Amino acid sequence: MCPDKIIRRFAGLFILGSVAVGWLVHPAAFWFTAFVGFNLLQSSLTGFCPLERVLGRARLFACRPAPRGNR
Repeated sequence: MCPDKIIRRFAGLFILGSVAVGWLVHPAAFWFTAFVGFNLLQSSLTGFCPLERVLGRARLFACRPAPRGNR
């Protein structure tokens, strides 16, 4: 369980970073941008966010691990 602002900030940084890498280094980096967008879409539909789970297990940015049994 993480504050929504943290997840949005990470998503924004990932998108902006991958667009910059795609523009400056190699266009294949745009696939990462698409992956982040797809993950945001599926997270809004299912409620499952892999980044939230990772940050919760690491106990970073005031995130708590998800209770057992919940995905």
